[in-house]
Amino acid sequence: MDKTATRQILLCFITHFPMLIFSQVELTIDSRNIHNFMHWSEQMNAIRQHSPDSAIQLYQWSFETYLEDKDTLNAVNSLIGMAIAYGHIAQYQSAYDNLWKALLLADQANNAKAKIPVYIILGRYYSFYKRKENALDYFHRALSLNKELVTKGEMKQEDLVSCYSALSSTYRELDDLTYAKVYLDSCLMFHNPKLNKATTHYLTFTSAVIDYKEGRYQIALDSLHAILNWFKPYNPGFQVLIYTHIGDVYQKMKASKTAESYYQQALKFSKEYNSHMDFTPMIHERLAKVYVDQGAYQAAFASLQKEKELNAQFFDSRSENNRSLLEIKDEFRVEKEKQNQLIQERLLEKLEHEEQEAFLKNMILLVSIVFLVFAGVIYFNYVRNKHRTEKQLIQKKKELEIKQAEELLAVKNRELAASSLKLIEKDEFLAELKEKLSQRNGNIKPEEVRKIVRTISHSKAQNWEEFEARFISVNKEFYQKLNINFPKLSRGDQKLCALIKLNLSSKEMAKLLGISIESVHTSRYRLRKKLGLDRNVSLTEFVAKF
Repeated sequence: MDKTATRQILLCFITHFPMLIFSQVELTIDSRNIHNFMHWSEQMNAIRQHSPDSAIQLYQWSFETYLEDKDTLNAVNSLIGMAIAYGHIAQYQSAYDNLWKALLLADQANNAKAKIPVYIILGRYYSFYKRKENALDYFHRALSLNKELVTKGEMKQEDLVSCYSALSSTYRELDDLTYAKVYLDSCLMFHNPKLNKATTHYLTFTSAVIDYKEGRYQIALDSLHAILNWFKPYNPGFQVLIYTHIGDVYQKMKASKTAESYYQQALKFSKEYNSHMDFTPMIHERLAKVYVDQGAYQAAFASLQKEKELNAQFFDSRSENNRSLLEIKDEFRVEKEKQNQLIQERLLEKLEHEEQEAFLKNMILLVSIVFLVFAGVIYFNYVRNKHRTEKQLIQKKKELEIKQAEELLAVKNRELAASSLKLIEKDEFLAELKEKLSQRNGNIKPEEVRKIVRTISHSKAQNWEEFEARFISVNKEFYQKLNINFPKLSRGDQKLCALIKLNLSSKEMAKLLGISIESVHTSRYRLRKKLGLDRNVSLTEFVAKF
């Protein structure tokens, strides 16, 4: 097989490595082509289980190959796979170094998708050491990036399951079951069992452990036994965790012999598949409790001694396997600080180089702003003065029109008053004539006299109608305004108001209305009461406003 073919097989193999992530840290896998996924994950697990060193070398070679091809995502995936392989055999220093190298590479390439799995696994490692705040910080970084990429359409909603699953597992291990169930529900919300059957088994495992911790022992046992058949061919190393938790359930159910059997099986699988070695101290601790319940104190003491030995090897700060993790050997942070310092130095040089140019630009900008402000002020004053002049002209024109209209109205009212006086004189003449004719002097026949008298009487009523018509034509809105303000005025009151509007005297009103002067005074008094006027208010001036 030539080098090109070998590379293609290896790259395809590495592309489907995420199952290893989930077998080590109990995360949820992404949606993939399930047949290829299962095929390659099975082979990779087989290599790691029988020869961890070979798997590590394979990942190292794939990392260098992807780096040469400038494929950042898969280069990071190779480093993650290498870290997981080291983690299974409890070599945390190497695992931790590879994770920080992966994070540094992803950050340099500004590849958000590559950062997500690194953040998740770092969070899980911190959770193993009960460093809750650090673990949650990395989980939420991963979740935030994941959501952002989903919003942009670069990832699917199913990809959120890996973040929620990590959070659920961590809270479950910290015995915070409320949050564990909340995040498990989030997993189930976005998980599609038809597209990703493998994820279903990992979520079932998490659900079963929660059931066991909440006292639903039989439900937990049924779930754990149900998923064993899937893990045996596809991820046999994960049986370490399943058998351990089955032993826990039986221990709670006071079936110590059965619990012992499952704990021993878990230790057997850990050794056989080189998997979850860091989990073995806890198994020996639980075995010690089982032996105490059985009265086998010597076996219990031996288990405690083994647990102490393994804890010192895997978790003690003096151990070479985890010293760098506990001391937080933050190569990523150091490298980032160097990069930031270099960026600042370059930025300072650039700023110094551009300082004079920036000063000149600012001066030009300042002069331009001053000029524009000055021009704006001039233009504003010009427009304001122009508008003010136009407004004054319009106001004067309006006032002139109003004045002309008032003068014209006054002229017409004077003409109307003069016409009224002529009508009064005419009526007086006709009244005098009527009186003489009524005395029947002369040679005029009585029938002709009566006819002339009737004609004179009719003309008097017609004169008022003509007067009122001419009055309305001059004062078009007078009666309308009067009725709006004083709707209860009688017809006679309105006639009186019209004559007051023309400023006629009581005598002239009496003649025009055909009543006595006393009656006019009485009518004016009654009108004042209807209008609600005080004594100090002029009736003539009040009516003139309408």
